[in-house]
Amino acid sequence: MANKEATARIKINRLLDEAGWRFFDDIKGPANVVLEPNVKISAGDLEALGDDLEKSKNGFVDFLLLDSAGKPLVVLEAKSEAKNPLSAKEQARKYARSQNARFVILSNGNIHYLWDLQQGNPAVISKFPSQDEIGNHYAFKPDAKRLANEKVDDDYIALTQMPGYANEAGWKVVAERPSFIEGSKLRFLRPYQKRAIERVQEDALKGATRFLFEMATGTGKTLTSAALIKLFLRTGNAKRVMFLVDRLELEVQADKAFKAYLKNDFTSVIYKEQRDDWRKADIVVTTVQSLLFNDKFSRLFAPTDFDLIISDEAHRSIGGNARAVFEYFIGYKLGLTATPKDYLKQSGSRTSERDPRETERRMLLDTYKTFGCETGEPTYRFSLIDGVREGFLINPYVVDARTSVTTQLLSDQGFVVTTTDAEGSELEEAFAGRDFEKKFFAEPTNRAFCKTLLQHGLRDPISGEFGKTIAFAVSQNHAAKITQILNEMADQLWPSRYKSDFAMQVTSHVADAQKMTVNFANNNLGGHGAFVENYRTSKARVCVTVGMMTTGYDAPDILNLALMRPIFSPSDFVQIKGRGTRKHNFAEEMFDPAQKAALGEVKKTAFRLFDFFANCEYFEETFNYDEEISLPATPPMPRSTGVDDGDGQTTVTGGVGTYEHFDPDDIVTQVEQQIGAEGMRIDRELFGRFEDAARADATLSDLVATQNWEAATRHVIEEIFDKPNEFYTLEKLRRAAGVDRRISVRELVEKAFGFIPGFRSKSELIEDEFQKFLADQKPEEADRIREMRYFFEAYIRDPQVRAKIDLGHFADLNVNPSFTMGHLKEVPPAWRKRIPEYIKDYVSLNPFL
Repeated sequence: MANKEATARIKINRLLDEAGWRFFDDIKGPANVVLEPNVKISAGDLEALGDDLEKSKNGFVDFLLLDSAGKPLVVLEAKSEAKNPLSAKEQARKYARSQNARFVILSNGNIHYLWDLQQGNPAVISKFPSQDEIGNHYAFKPDAKRLANEKVDDDYIALTQMPGYANEAGWKVVAERPSFIEGSKLRFLRPYQKRAIERVQEDALKGATRFLFEMATGTGKTLTSAALIKLFLRTGNAKRVMFLVDRLELEVQADKAFKAYLKNDFTSVIYKEQRDDWRKADIVVTTVQSLLFNDKFSRLFAPTDFDLIISDEAHRSIGGNARAVFEYFIGYKLGLTATPKDYLKQSGSRTSERDPRETERRMLLDTYKTFGCETGEPTYRFSLIDGVREGFLINPYVVDARTSVTTQLLSDQGFVVTTTDAEGSELEEAFAGRDFEKKFFAEPTNRAFCKTLLQHGLRDPISGEFGKTIAFAVSQNHAAKITQILNEMADQLWPSRYKSDFAMQVTSHVADAQKMTVNFANNNLGGHGAFVENYRTSKARVCVTVGMMTTGYDAPDILNLALMRPIFSPSDFVQIKGRGTRKHNFAEEMFDPAQKAALGEVKKTAFRLFDFFANCEYFEETFNYDEEISLPATPPMPRSTGVDDGDGQTTVTGGVGTYEHFDPDDIVTQVEQQIGAEGMRIDRELFGRFEDAARADATLSDLVATQNWEAATRHVIEEIFDKPNEFYTLEKLRRAAGVDRRISVRELVEKAFGFIPGFRSKSELIEDEFQKFLADQKPEEADRIREMRYFFEAYIRDPQVRAKIDLGHFADLNVNPSFTMGHLKEVPPAWRKRIPEYIKDYVSLNPFL
């Protein structure tokens, strides 16, 4: 044990030396006092620190680090290598308080923690801070109360952009206000963004230092981040902020946004562009890869350089080795992600480690743990369904198009190929969808994809040219093929309009690919289009990529997405789908003010998702959201043996035969569907989380067991509804369950505990009520039952019909679209009055309102 203690002391001494702290042997006093370099202190000053520093009134101090004025700054508590340094936490707290020191370092020579007694918990550090670094942090005095008390209204960002906007004439005239806001580029927080910020304020007041936002693509995570950055900087809870991204195009995108939102109060820089001047900035944007290179994060930065670290697309930007960058810095931590993890269950049963969900769930679960959300509940959640319901996002119009070849590839049998070996024996090999463009190649199929996309893709509503599109290919080689085919077809459709720049390949093997993604978002890829004068839109209309434009890519004017590959990862599917969900006003791209005014608003109201591999069907009907998946003790095996092509795709090599199909191929089935407000199943898993929460509630379980429904209903309303994290409400759960009518709290409880198999639709309930009506009233007009049934349903369903009937305004039915005067005349006269009376007496209209 003594050797381990000595080894720990030697390592700690070396770390102190590396940080610039020195021992002064010429001063009479305890040998374990460490002073700032070149500062002399008298023995009398040392005595003022305590009669016996080695044995303070509260115990022994291992190391005391002084500031330049000779006052205690840091207590360093050393433990042997065999002990966890956190075991000395309370002991060190006493020592620090006795010496009036604000900071504590806990170390066993291998693991080190820096602890600011005025803020949060001990944080792991990889090196000791210098006197300057800790001194700078000393001047930083966070105050969670001040953070929580800061008022954040919807104009929190607008007040930074234009402090006196409310006094401007354009704002005061209500009719001119929308154009004033647009022209001034003012940004106002939406209600859900304010709720997210309020959650951080509430949790910080309770002592939390880590937060996680799970917000759907297009809900404004960057704007929300900007408001939080202002909140922390303005209230003194951060003196500098780091914004971490995992891709170059997101780096530029974030910096541009922060400058637009906050430049009047705070400065934002991209680290690689200001390597020597970044300390002057309030916000430093950087890729995690840049900091990882040659351990730049630990060589060039101190752990105390940033007080708020925000990780964009957190499940990616802090995955693997990148976690070291994130954890190196102490201070508040915020993670942003658009990827929900709840469809991947935790478990007791085990599936194959080759299952793609193993890797995904491991990554997502680690992300939630990193941000203190071990329960799986983020600090705040706002889903795609929430965004669509509140009018901020758009659900896709799905075009499920399958060729003869892909229909066979997707079948249970696969595409079966019969060949002959060298001895003349017949061999059969079946290829599946996942083999496309890896082992199974078919140019006619690729041409069918491109033809369908160009024929049915949405057009730009102002210029009429083909709408901006992102096509997702299997591999870099596949992307090159698709790009070539699209350009050939564009030449035929629009002669002389394009010069092989209608479609462009944007993958990691292409030079300046990152810049191309930015140019596409800025409507300048290949230059500007020339369909309409003064209208700014990209000449290139289609970007063909593999994995570069899947996450965090902000181009709200995207009108078409093409999935030319099978997808097996739910998070990848959610992210790709999210590229099109943002709303957009195309008139904003018009240069000429007069033309812009004449156009008014030209809103994006839809986008098309071309699905050539039944991905939507897979995630709606086949994917097992409830299968429990265990976390492997070691990283999972790769999905297939091959070579990574740089975009997250794998090209299979060796050991497996390949096949090239030359026969003509064309679309044989094409099904189109506008996704409604209820969203896709992958977006509806909220209801499953509610059921899990209900069943896990012991009090509720006891009430259900005794079938005390009144008390159970009251318990759900008071203890489960409208609580932080989920904010469950009847309306949110109704939509999540895909029910077309009102549901009661009792029905929710009965469904959660298995008393009913599901929720009956509005039509099913009406049919039940009508059958009761027939059994009770026994109408003799058997030949008019159908007409009576239609009247019965219209009176229940349509409040306008009900009002007109009750008021006797029968003539008004002539302009009613669902039930007219002609329909009413077909109902036997006696029942025109008796049916409404029966419904009023015996049918509750509440579920149908």
